[in-house]
Amino acid sequence: MSTDENLQNFINNVDEITDIIQDLNSLDESRQHEAFLKADKKLALLKSKDGDGIRTKTNRTVINASPEGMCGSAHHANKDSIQMQENFLEHLEKDAKERAERRKEKKAMANALKELGNEAFSKGDYETAVKCYSEGMEKLRDMHVLYTNRAQAYIKLEKYEDAITDCQWALKCNEKCAKAYVHMGKAYLGLKEYSEARKCYLKLLNIDQNLEKLVKDYINETDLNEANFKQEQDALEELRVAREDAVSVTQLLQKLSKADQIPLYYSGGIRLLTEVVKDCTEQTLFRMNGGFSIIGENKIILRSLDAAQADAVQIDLCESSLNLWKTVCCGNEENQRLFISHTSVGEKIPSLLSCQVPEIQSKTLALIGVFFVSDYGRSLLMQSINPHRLLQILLECVRLSDGRASAAMEILQSLSQDEKVKTCFRTNFSSASLPSFTHILRSSNMVSREVVLQCIGLLGHLIEDVNIRSQASESPECWDACIIFLEECSLLVAEDEKSQFLSAILGLMLNLSLEMNSTIQERGIAISNKCLNILNTKDGPVLTRCVGILSRVLPQCTAAVEQAVQRGIIKKLVKVLKAGGKRTSVFAAKVLAVCTKVDSVAKKDLMKYDKQFGTLLSLLHSEDETIVGNTALCLGICFEFPGAASSLLQSDILKLLLTHAAGDAQRTTVQQNAAIALGKLCTAEPRYMTQLRQLNGIEILHSCMKYMKSF
Repeated sequence: MSTDENLQNFINNVDEITDIIQDLNSLDESRQHEAFLKADKKLALLKSKDGDGIRTKTNRTVINASPEGMCGSAHHANKDSIQMQENFLEHLEKDAKERAERRKEKKAMANALKELGNEAFSKGDYETAVKCYSEGMEKLRDMHVLYTNRAQAYIKLEKYEDAITDCQWALKCNEKCAKAYVHMGKAYLGLKEYSEARKCYLKLLNIDQNLEKLVKDYINETDLNEANFKQEQDALEELRVAREDAVSVTQLLQKLSKADQIPLYYSGGIRLLTEVVKDCTEQTLFRMNGGFSIIGENKIILRSLDAAQADAVQIDLCESSLNLWKTVCCGNEENQRLFISHTSVGEKIPSLLSCQVPEIQSKTLALIGVFFVSDYGRSLLMQSINPHRLLQILLECVRLSDGRASAAMEILQSLSQDEKVKTCFRTNFSSASLPSFTHILRSSNMVSREVVLQCIGLLGHLIEDVNIRSQASESPECWDACIIFLEECSLLVAEDEKSQFLSAILGLMLNLSLEMNSTIQERGIAISNKCLNILNTKDGPVLTRCVGILSRVLPQCTAAVEQAVQRGIIKKLVKVLKAGGKRTSVFAAKVLAVCTKVDSVAKKDLMKYDKQFGTLLSLLHSEDETIVGNTALCLGICFEFPGAASSLLQSDILKLLLTHAAGDAQRTTVQQNAAIALGKLCTAEPRYMTQLRQLNGIEILHSCMKYMKSF
């Protein structure tokens, strides 16, 4: 009997015993009786097994010759059945323990063999890995990881059918085995059965919906492989019919494969080759005929890529090579992958980018620009190049005065807006990449204004990533550079230009101030002072961002609040709130709440500049919960001041606060702040109590107690 049949018999045996135990515990007497008979038969089979595996069967059929003794016999039969059940369960328990011990030993041996297989796999010894996994299966047949690991090794050996079979067995052992579907998909990919590969990957979603991103990546890989296969078939057909350009590619590559020729030989041949590569067919033939190895591994060509070389002939060969690579990689993702896989070339890209020869630098920018057209290309390039080094070089290029600056900026914009690429900058962003940006801000008078604005925008895109923003916000150098730049903006004469620069830098600072840290706390006074200087502006976006920064910085620095109050911030905020503007009002209401909570002078100023709280009362009608919550908080604080509550006796303040306290706002702080303000209003002015009772306000306040737990 084969091992597969043994495994199936074992599984069937376990299922049968499980069913017997369940029926023995059943409340149905008929099922119990039937289970007793099955158990008796099973025990007989177990006891009949001898050392040679031969079973001796005994006919246990007995004919009852005394019908009149049925009752007595039934009684004895029942007692025998109970005893049989106990014996059966004892035997099962003993057998289970023995099997558990044996399984434990086998599992340990199987795991040891699995580790040996993994070690061999990591070394690229796939034959040995297969052998180890197979030996592990002999110890434990239902260990699904052995099947998936062996399938992975089979794929490396291009034994795709064997890999698929192993994946199927892994799923029999564990139907939720995600790796089985992954490796099965890769095996079908190797067989060029792309539809089957997609089906396997999509089945992963039945196991875990959170694997959607992974599935998408696998599907994209399948699509790319299918497209490559089709390209190669089409290219072979073009070659078969002897199309001129197709034939020229193969012939030129044969000539370029000659070693140790003079540089002019290679540069001339490469130029001719570049001219005949006009579409996907020629790009594919370049790949299929080893073009990347022929060009990328040629010692003469590699020598020309050394940026230190200043020889005109070497420079010409370097330019020709870069131009060819750009042509064969443009729009062809498989060619891009193969180009990057040649580490000898990929490693030289940073030095070529920072080359002092303008033509080489320009050609290199054009080459990597091809990669940044697609998500796939960007990902490939960022995996092969130090992202921080690339960013530094590109930021140096944007300061140039020719076409290299625009090419570098285009790449930077593509880079900064790709969410996946942003993650590459998380490690050491503050020390490796941020200084390049702060340097531009500090020396803005030496850089074109357009470049400065673009760099601020780039940094703004990068700090959309929470991790990067946290590092930038904690950087004292970053905040100092922003403050210096703000100071320089104030010296600009042209209003349009001034507004443009202020809007950009304040937008950056607004996003940086989303964080709470000691750096902001330490620079709170300096930041708020710069913003206070701009509060009189008539520029809407600038004003909004300015007030927004104050709303995030002042809560972190009490000293800054006190100084802001002394500088008359309350009067300016009341003016801002009267002018309207939803987003500005959200920020301004928060600043008012912070100031009145921290500084008693702020309460007096608010009562002075907002007569009878007319502006605040209008804010209570807002549909924005943040505005209402902060306004209620501000009013509650002000009601502690003598005469504040009495000044509102003729208003509808009580009804407004009751409405919000009893409302169903998503932010519980709205109900909490409204209830607190209501309580302080009635405490400060008892005449509100009569109206409160009439409106069932006491009950509403009691119902709001659940919001006061943290108060």
